[in-house]
Amino acid sequence: MTKYHFTGIKGSGMSPLAQILHDVGNEVQGSDIEKYFFTEKPLHERNINVLLFDENNIQEGMTVIAGNAFPDSHPELVKARELGLPIIRYHEFLGDYMSQFTSIAITGAHGKTSTTGLLSHVLSGYKPTSFLIGDGTGKGVENASNFVFEACEYRRHFLAYNPDYAIMTNIDFDHPDYFHDIEDVYTAFQSMAMQVKKGIIACGDDQYLQKIKAPVPVLYYGFGEHNDFAARNLEKTTKGTSFDVFIRNEFYERFSIPMFGDHAVLNSLSVITLCHYEEVPADIIQKGFNTFEGVKRRFTETIIGNRILIDDYAHHPTEIKATVQSASQKYPDREIVAIFQPHTFTRTQKFLSEFGESLSLADRVYLCDIFGSARENAGDLTIQTLADIIDESFVITEETVGQLLTHENAVFLFMGAGDVQKYQKAFEQKLI
Repeated sequence: MTKYHFTGIKGSGMSPLAQILHDVGNEVQGSDIEKYFFTEKPLHERNINVLLFDENNIQEGMTVIAGNAFPDSHPELVKARELGLPIIRYHEFLGDYMSQFTSIAITGAHGKTSTTGLLSHVLSGYKPTSFLIGDGTGKGVENASNFVFEACEYRRHFLAYNPDYAIMTNIDFDHPDYFHDIEDVYTAFQSMAMQVKKGIIACGDDQYLQKIKAPVPVLYYGFGEHNDFAARNLEKTTKGTSFDVFIRNEFYERFSIPMFGDHAVLNSLSVITLCHYEEVPADIIQKGFNTFEGVKRRFTETIIGNRILIDDYAHHPTEIKATVQSASQKYPDREIVAIFQPHTFTRTQKFLSEFGESLSLADRVYLCDIFGSARENAGDLTIQTLADIIDESFVITEETVGQLLTHENAVFLFMGAGDVQKYQKAFEQKLI
């Protein structure tokens, strides 16, 4: 048994990895800042010791796993080097760990977390499956056959992985603080494709994924008839979505999902494609769909009186459109109220007009101050710049969130990758 120390254990990848190593019998502890993050709840449930950053946390005999956000000059990492302890970066450790399983990487600009959650749930009903989801959820299973994990393209971290399979949901321009343009993003995915060992499942409706070259079979899924796996005859209701799946233009099966929006159909279709390739029966897939309860911070609902509050990680214009579409399908007769907190100044500046267009799909828009990051916590842009290009939009704070009370029969979409939940909690206090 190894004793692991995680520097930055509350990270969205670090927390689930700590959970996995704990579940399979290792001694695990970690450190981070004092602020509460939703990713730490499963750590406490497992009684994993979560400490504040301190060089004295590092002791002889430990293996240190370091979060990618922390430089080599971090006091804990300096202490570990002084003691001669192994220090392994998160993505490097994960790349080595997955080699003992049939590994399935889920990557893409959007939809990674939801697809990872859905695939791991479906496969768990067929064979023992360990998984790492970017919503902070991880599970290690003894004698697991499969390892399903979320693989992030940011700073090309996913190039540390050589998975058996890769599901590629889409290629879109994001992370403008790192990527130069959409072509730069494409080259990163193309590099990733060359490292896959058995097969790639890619959305064939995506113009950039259509150009992917790989040394392994590439199976395409989507709505277009040119795809190997195509979804047709969609039926959208307030309970979910049903659709036929055709494999190379031959009917395979009709599936129903308790989810909403075209993006949910595409995510499900990628799971169906991978499962069919791995010979998972259709009834097992459908059973998994029926019992899937979603992932954290992806259209997570709270109902208070006649108001519906939805917490969602959407922080890119494409994701905002998908969230509004989902809400419109499930609640067609309700007013859609968007409460959005932009994440990072570079992203807000780069996609300013696109944010304006996507948010305008809601009936009313409220904006929160821009959330900075460890990499950039200030900029020339202000939230008023975005408000000025959206008709009937208002800037709110935790203190003025009571303005939302004027909307009664409404769905409130609290969207963002920062701490937009604090605005939702403040609003909930007004409703109690």
